[in-house]
Amino acid sequence: MIETERLHLRPLYVSDVDDFVELHADPQVNRFVGSFSRQQALERLTAIERQWAERGHGLCAIELKSSGKFVGRSGLQYWEQFDEVELGWTLRADHWGHGYATEAAQACLDWGFATLDDDYFTALIRPGNDASVQVAERLGFAPRREDLLQGRPVTVYAVDRPADLPGLRRGPVPPY
Repeated sequence: MIETERLHLRPLYVSDVDDFVELHADPQVNRFVGSFSRQQALERLTAIERQWAERGHGLCAIELKSSGKFVGRSGLQYWEQFDEVELGWTLRADHWGHGYATEAAQACLDWGFATLDDDYFTALIRPGNDASVQVAERLGFAPRREDLLQGRPVTVYAVDRPADLPGLRRGPVPPY
């Protein structure tokens, strides 16, 4: 489990299917990340659980400490096609503008550099997603290249491991 001042982050599970579908059903949210039917969400959440088991990292549910309410997801997603780990974040639209995306993503980024041996992490951002660009830039990410993800163009932002943080893998320590 990862905790911040206001947030609790824990691995996403298949049991989160209703919250996951609801998050992605909002047109304001899904215009950049897509929507999921219940069956697609179950398949995606199963893959997320498998990534946690196999790689020791994955996507997390973001919950408010004050209420336990599910407000989004963030975490580290391995993309085999790039052989890279992406830091991602998606928040419910009614919780935008409170800094939760930056807070959650920063916690996941810090955890990733402290736990994994990757030299850098990426953020795959679709054209027009200015809010995610702002979050990425606040976290120190900069554009690295243009690419395609699931047939759609993305700008690949990246942030390198801090020079004062050695890249020694101490083994996966799941946040739960």
